[in-house]
Amino acid sequence: MNSYCIGGALHLRLLHFSISHRILAAHPKISPPRCFLSTATMSSLSQPPSPPLADKVKHEMELFGDVRVDNYYWLRDDSRKDPKVLSYLQQENAYTEAMMSGTKTIQDQIYAEIRGRIKEDDISAPLRKGSYYYYSRTLEGKEYVQHCRRPIPICSAPPSIHDTMPTGPDAPPEHVILDENVKAQEHGFYSIGAFKVSPNHKMVAYAEDTKGDEIYTVYVIDAETRAPIGKPLVGVTSYVQWAGSDALVYITMDEILRPDKAWLHKLGSDQCNDSILYHENDDMFSLDLQASESEEFLFISSESKMTRFVFYLEVCKLEEGLKVLTPRINGIDTSVSHRGNHFFIQKRSDEFFNSELLACPVDNTSATTVLIPHRASVKIQDIQLFSDHLVVYEREQGLPKITAYRLPAVDEPLICLQGGQAVQFIDPVYSAEPSESQFSSTILRFSYSSLRTPPSVYEYDMNTGESVLKKIETVLGGFDATNYVTERKWATASDGTQIPISIVYQKNLVKLDGSDPMLLYGYGSYEISIDPVFNKARLSLIDRGIIFAIAHIRGGGEMGRQWYENGKFLKKKNTFTDFIACAEFLIEQKYCSKEKLCIEGRSAGGLLMGAVLNMRPDLWKAAVAGVPFVDVVTTMLDPTIPLTTSEWEEWGDPRKEEFYYYMKSYSPVDNVKAQNYPHILVTAGLHDPRVMYSEPAKFVAKLRDMKTDDNILLFKCELGAGHFSKSGRFERLQENAMTYAFLLKALDMIPICGRM
Repeated sequence: MNSYCIGGALHLRLLHFSISHRILAAHPKISPPRCFLSTATMSSLSQPPSPPLADKVKHEMELFGDVRVDNYYWLRDDSRKDPKVLSYLQQENAYTEAMMSGTKTIQDQIYAEIRGRIKEDDISAPLRKGSYYYYSRTLEGKEYVQHCRRPIPICSAPPSIHDTMPTGPDAPPEHVILDENVKAQEHGFYSIGAFKVSPNHKMVAYAEDTKGDEIYTVYVIDAETRAPIGKPLVGVTSYVQWAGSDALVYITMDEILRPDKAWLHKLGSDQCNDSILYHENDDMFSLDLQASESEEFLFISSESKMTRFVFYLEVCKLEEGLKVLTPRINGIDTSVSHRGNHFFIQKRSDEFFNSELLACPVDNTSATTVLIPHRASVKIQDIQLFSDHLVVYEREQGLPKITAYRLPAVDEPLICLQGGQAVQFIDPVYSAEPSESQFSSTILRFSYSSLRTPPSVYEYDMNTGESVLKKIETVLGGFDATNYVTERKWATASDGTQIPISIVYQKNLVKLDGSDPMLLYGYGSYEISIDPVFNKARLSLIDRGIIFAIAHIRGGGEMGRQWYENGKFLKKKNTFTDFIACAEFLIEQKYCSKEKLCIEGRSAGGLLMGAVLNMRPDLWKAAVAGVPFVDVVTTMLDPTIPLTTSEWEEWGDPRKEEFYYYMKSYSPVDNVKAQNYPHILVTAGLHDPRVMYSEPAKFVAKLRDMKTDDNILLFKCELGAGHFSKSGRFERLQENAMTYAFLLKALDMIPICGRM
């Protein structure tokens, strides 16, 4: 439900598979048997179990003279301990398992395929920092990563894009700073939300979540001996930064999980003695914490969905506390970084909706100079500073751009930018994002991916314009990118707006005559851009002839700030009608038919799924709604639910009559009808702090009571996880396999031969 829905790492895990499945994974060109298990055939093979029916307990809610009845309100249990609620969730899980039991063979096969594409023993692209190379390592059969470093043999040599970390018997030895596999042994869920090396490289602070509720404990350890330093910081967020090598700044949350307080912690002292730097009392605002690339300043910002203002803390003058850098002005959003004698400010307003880039002297923050003016067709997404360069990340026509500018010497005036050098990309649709780089170098590191290009790390010399591929994710099993075609199409929305669509398919398997199956993905909220990135698991669908597409609908950020503004508040329905328009366009252009069109969305994308299922249930063969935000009005009327108050500027405040009736008109739970629905799979996490498990539970219960079809409706609630599901890298593959098996089952694409 909140804007970080997709902002953290996705988590994966492990299952054993048979020798026959290993053969299939190793030889993906082996054709599947020409016999398939249809949903009708499956039903006739054995009597399907009866679905669980939740008790109906009438609960009336009245506002503005309008009465809503929620018969499943009792499913909300904030303690997550009510035996009746847990029993119902367990019944739903058992029903899902029973209904999917006939797909065990295909699930095992898909799992084997996906895992067979993974190079299990691998390392990330080493990053040169100080006198070390830092990287993460995965081990064969292990769920989690090791955080490692290795000394640089000759530290005096300047960094180069051609540097390679030496390995082998004569190389400096590898040192494992933290092994997540060891830490995770005592927990069913394990996630590291932050891993921060101290400026002097002697210590590491890391934030640990062992439940999935995104409430962290921060530990500080000696980077060499791994010995703990002081007591851990408990009940905090993953927002933690070093303030020099003797102190940390971190953020805590209030009772509704809103980041509201920033603290300064001196190493060796107790948490109870930490000094508070700032307390944000406005419950529509949340705190954020960032460090400047120069490591000279920390920036604490307070932000709502429309306003953001920034304080700065000078690391070498902690005793002076926070100072205002950009003032709090409603509708003005600022982000800040630092280099030399200047702060660089990315500023957005109603007038300059795609942002402008300003600079001001550190000692005179009101004297701003415009470096990059606002442009209606180009959105400034982010900036990255170096000692001699500025890198600007932008979006134009829905695609990312990266431009590097050389800056004048620190002691020279900073008046304007000249001669920006753009990084070139080759795919028609792609993703390009910043990666951690070194402030004092001339080397920009960025990540690149497309629907057919595995995640890649490049280093780009900003002086020469030369780039070097440092790492491309290995995809085993005979993957050949030339077998896949990526396209970009534009659908026309009901109001004439052109909506971009990214498409990928296996060119040797599709006919493009309307007979191909398709999976259409959508999100469309929080100004988040769903860029077309590679997913090795998804190949198990594409290599079965399923076309994959992303609808870049309004409410997201792909086409700039106004794209977002036109898909929120009282224009939220544009998100849903855009998605429907994309589906109709794809059918018209013969990429698929409605009899073979499946759809998927998570979190706020799950809201999209719920809305379009109610609006056009005839258009879809099957739908997957992951941790869906579907009880919009009830949730947004309750300020005690995490994130509600901060999201009134996203969805609207239903305590106001106009918003109440508009939000009620699309809220999925409030619009379930007595009509036929397609096959539906809904997922949830019991400890999810972003979308309460009770929302999808109520949606499913109401669908079971009211829908008039015999199509499959499944609900899977992870009882030991949160918003991002399970944490191990292989266990997540089981969920992929189950979801894909559900889609194949709905599409009548499961082979009968060898069925268990």
